[in-house]
Amino acid sequence: SSGINAEWPLRPGVKPRIVKKRTKKFTRHQSDRYAKLSKSSWRKPKGIDSRVRRRFKGQFLMPSIGYGSNKNTRHMMPDGFLKFVVHNVAELELLMMQNKTYAAEIAADVSAKKRKLIVERAQQLNIKVTNWQAKLRSEEDN
Repeated sequence: SSGINAEWPLRPGVKPRIVKKRTKKFTRHQSDRYAKLSKSSWRKPKGIDSRVRRRFKGQFLMPSIGYGSNKNTRHMMPDGFLKFVVHNVAELELLMMQNKTYAAEIAADVSAKKRKLIVERAQQLNIKVTNWQAKLRSEEDN
């Protein structure tokens, strides 16, 4: 049943240009020196002599409020929709009037049987589902 989303590519009502002030992850201080420190798990340096904390030139940058996204595009996916996690058909009905703003994402703990119902109802309501293929088995695989 590959034709589930035949008439979809659904478009958002408005799609502003999403500008990210920084796309790279902030690197943890001395994570290059020790393998036990994960590069992406940011921790604020607390040392009294820390070069990073004192913001010396050439050191790792620290996250600050200035890197925040534009309020209008915060949490927006590249296609212009905002994500809304759905666990059942009743929660999907909440998006009925907001289908140009929000896209449904079926929660990971939802069974394949319930997923099928959610995807079918989403198609009737013209709601975009981001992960409609997940746990989807074709009919001949029974």
